[in-house]
Amino acid sequence: MKLALIGAGQRGMIYSEYAALSVDIVAVVEPDDWRRKVAAEKFGIPLERQFKSVDDFYKLGKICDAIIIASMDRDHFEQTMRALDIGYDILLEKPISPSPEECLRIQQKANEKGRKVIVCHVLRYTNFFAEIKKIIDSGELGKIVTIQHTENIGNFHMAHSFVRGNWRRSDLASPIIMQKSCHDMDILTWLVNSDAKRISSYGDLTYFKEENAPANSAERCLDCEVASDCRFDAQKAYMPVRGQWPATAVTGDQTEEGLLKALETSPYGRCVYRTDNNVCDHQVSLIEFKNGVTATFNLSGFTNKMHRTMKIMCEHGEITGDDDLNVIEVTKFTSNGAQQYEQTVIRPGAVNGAHNGGDVGLMNDFLEQLGTSDFNSRSSINRSVESHIMAYAAEEARVSGVGIDIDRLKEELQQSLQNDSLIIM
Repeated sequence: MKLALIGAGQRGMIYSEYAALSVDIVAVVEPDDWRRKVAAEKFGIPLERQFKSVDDFYKLGKICDAIIIASMDRDHFEQTMRALDIGYDILLEKPISPSPEECLRIQQKANEKGRKVIVCHVLRYTNFFAEIKKIIDSGELGKIVTIQHTENIGNFHMAHSFVRGNWRRSDLASPIIMQKSCHDMDILTWLVNSDAKRISSYGDLTYFKEENAPANSAERCLDCEVASDCRFDAQKAYMPVRGQWPATAVTGDQTEEGLLKALETSPYGRCVYRTDNNVCDHQVSLIEFKNGVTATFNLSGFTNKMHRTMKIMCEHGEITGDDDLNVIEVTKFTSNGAQQYEQTVIRPGAVNGAHNGGDVGLMNDFLEQLGTSDFNSRSSINRSVESHIMAYAAEEARVSGVGIDIDRLKEELQQSLQNDSLIIM
């Protein structure tokens, strides 16, 4: 089996490295010269199969069995639609697209062409969330009534990816709830086993803006006289982790000299209070599902660690979990506060690899799906679109201050697709 990689950044390389354990990576498309070279050397890709432009790659027609698309958010739609026309099956990094209309177009074309599109909702493949799903589906605690779910983004991760980095602006990439948390919308609808009915959402960019900059601070950290007192100083953020993420996102040259040189000019050397970022640094969403379950989802850049925490309150007990600790507690309710309660502590089997083994599970599923005529992936395009509509609705609700009726939104989106089809005809 042969695959090609479009987008040799962190995520694309992780997926490709797992795939390369059992299949051949025969082509790479990457505009950055260094990243393209690294991918080519790692996978033994000949020069004539190394492309700076996706146009040059697509001109060859279908040269392999499937492709991995891990480019920037707003490139996904065009690249995916063209790949479907050529006849490729696709592993598509999330988000499918920042636009719900484009998500639906990809879904529609994939179904029309009979192509397999799997979205990188890696959390579905972790032992942690799979165990929670198993507990819920067993019915031992009765039905779910309500859920509290939090994505703790991590203060340093927020500064790196969503203040200085590629996803700092919604017009260049996606709103943060789409880019970072379509994962979480997907997990919620999967665990609840229901589509969403209504969503309200509130949040803002509160801290990472110029009015909060320290006195006498500069535009760039290396020029700043108060950098020693700032936890966001770029040297503190990246120099101690040379050779590791997130320093590897700054430059391919991970020598001390190379990294310092990159911080002189790259966005990662800018003061976090003086960038052109516009995405929220905190957001809370209130969700009502069609089966009556309610949920609160809180994303926050004001946490020390990057992890997810969850509390699922059922009719006869509750489930709490922390995916960083890899601990799930199942507690059954008692008749009174003095009675000793029954609690089970579960530590799901640890799996090597990023996202608690979710990346490995995703790639294994993708390769298995390519080898069968039956398409039943747990993160197929048909199952993954719902989370993107939810994330889009949450952002619309946040911006407008008005709750969004999901069925009405879907009707509007379908009408838009029909109108566009009539114009094309």
